Amino acid sequence: MKIVVLDGYTANPGDLSWKNLEVLGVLTVYERTQPTETVARAADAEIVLTNKVIVSKEVMAQLPKLKYIGVLATGYNVVDIQEAHERGIIVTNVPAYSTESVAQMVFAHLLTVTNRTEHYAIQNRRGRWTENPDFCYWDFPHMELAGKTFGIVGLGNIGQRVAQIALAFGMKVKALSSKTSLPAGIEKASLEELLATSDVLSLHCPLTENTRHLINADTLRQMKSTAILINTGRGPLIDDQAVAEALADGRLAAFCADVLTEEPPKADNPLLKQPNAFFTPHIAWASKEARIRLLQVATDNVRAFIGGKPVNVV
Repeated sequence: MKIVVLDGYTANPGDLSWKNLEVLGVLTVYERTQPTETVARAADAEIVLTNKVIVSKEVMAQLPKLKYIGVLATGYNVVDIQEAHERGIIVTNVPAYSTESVAQMVFAHLLTVTNRTEHYAIQNRRGRWTENPDFCYWDFPHMELAGKTFGIVGLGNIGQRVAQIALAFGMKVKALSSKTSLPAGIEKASLEELLATSDVLSLHCPLTENTRHLINADTLRQMKSTAILINTGRGPLIDDQAVAEALADGRLAAFCADVLTEEPPKADNPLLKQPNAFFTPHIAWASKEARIRLLQVATDNVRAFIGGKPVNVV
């Protein structure tokens, strides 16, 4: 059975092994695949694995041997699921592999804003503390998290883990969730209440037509001017221009993100010019531990499919 990985570099840039997948078939791994290359590279494959390479209706129509698409991620919007179902192609994903890593990144971003440790480390390497007339100095007001309100939109695996960490910091946690009952310590709230009361608002909901631009000019006006907004979910959950304007006008204290609407962002993205906007390049999922889990589950998914009992089917 021929197996093709269309874009393996981000999941495994060379520090991990594909050996467990190699034993399941004839494996070809491409580091990156351009849209014009997808059909040719997957032409004879029965099994295709993709991270961000789009497998559209048009692509599937040109791959008559294709029986299985494994998404090397939790989100599976890169695949036309309806078309796959109609063609009898099994599609799987890798759920919950990055929960700990993404939750950790949320607080890495938050502490960047509240404590500015990297800023001071850079300043001190340049000799500023050595030359300082006092035993200490600070350039930004520092903020304790204890007692502040942490709002969460979406209470799946990551949202719940983020809530646990926020509680450990002594924060009051509120969440917008479809769940009827929430874990201990988490208060159920409407979006309007989260916007009005959150000192920190963190987005962990799926991207749907209802959540696209959930944070926009109108919802930003309902937030505290001292609030910190964090997005490690999906880029289009926020309106880039509206958030940039809120930062520029002082109506939002800080914006932290691991995801943007367009990745990589264009140089003219208005958020990139805002000094109180902090970005990481979509790497919250990418700890070595999380990537090991990702490849293991993806391999187990393929093995289960070959064995006739597919798992993690979407």
